[in-house]
Amino acid sequence: MANTSFILPIINLGLYINDKNSTKAIEECKKTANALRDYGALLVKDPRVTEEDNAQFLDLIEDYFAQPFDIKLQDARPEFGYQVGVTPEFTEEPKCHRDPHCQDIIAKIPASDKPLKFEGPDPKWRFFWRIGDQPKQTKFPRLNADPVIPAAFKNEWPKIMNTWGTQLHQAVLGITEMASVGFGMDANTLPDMTKYGPHLLAPTASDLEKFGSIGTVLAGLTIHGKSRFPGLNIWPRNGTEKIAVRVPDGHLLVQAGKQLEWLTGGEVMAGYHEVVVTEDTIKTIEKVKITRPDRPLWRISSTFFLHIASDELLRPLKPFRGDPMQYPPTLTGDQT
Repeated sequence: MANTSFILPIINLGLYINDKNSTKAIEECKKTANALRDYGALLVKDPRVTEEDNAQFLDLIEDYFAQPFDIKLQDARPEFGYQVGVTPEFTEEPKCHRDPHCQDIIAKIPASDKPLKFEGPDPKWRFFWRIGDQPKQTKFPRLNADPVIPAAFKNEWPKIMNTWGTQLHQAVLGITEMASVGFGMDANTLPDMTKYGPHLLAPTASDLEKFGSIGTVLAGLTIHGKSRFPGLNIWPRNGTEKIAVRVPDGHLLVQAGKQLEWLTGGEVMAGYHEVVVTEDTIKTIEKVKITRPDRPLWRISSTFFLHIASDELLRPLKPFRGDPMQYPPTLTGDQT
């Protein structure tokens, strides 16, 4: 049973945007670094992010995934490892299955808070849409392939995806800058490493008509917008209790990824989460059937992956000490 009383630290990005050198902004930077170190996750309030753009994005993605299976499959690019376009259901396998650190965390979790048992690939779909400038040259062209624009949405797709993706991108860039300051580094240390990275707006989609029964694991799932359906749980670094995450209106959820773990030598650990159909999910489904009967019943998660540039070298940065065997110097594209 997930704990619903816990609230992740909330970071006010507006304080930093308004005056980066103010006492309040510096305190917020330290709060950001502490949240990432202690929990591997935080909530962020960015005044530039609008609920209207989130709603428009969710409507678009719901309509896209409500298309017939074979129509969606035309947008798959398996030859690029599904790094652009659509990834069909039962293709992605949760990384926790093959991550010793994640398995170690699960082993220490009390039975009541363990993730629901799930083997094999997720029943969710995903779409990868590139955000940001592409490098002129790279050793990893597969990670920087041309975008896929679905035929039925060719007129509105780029504008809506870029609008929402850019908002998530600038929000998580702000958090990386604040984290740099909070950890005692130059403000541009982490943001500069992400320049020309293969950043991805990567919405996941689960068919609740098909997989909408209680206990169904939709994603044994880096920044998330607010979904229209509950069911997201995370496990913070400093505890073994499952936390049900509810993202307030106007806020975003940021979870640390493996590349940040690498750069901090494990001082910040990559976060883990699952998405499960719960009683609250069922209640929301029934409500949506009444209030929006014409809308597809798909649970959309507006995930965004911020990546270090593919040709940058991943290794613990100067303020951090990390096990060189666990975090050896590695090209980011190889790690990805």
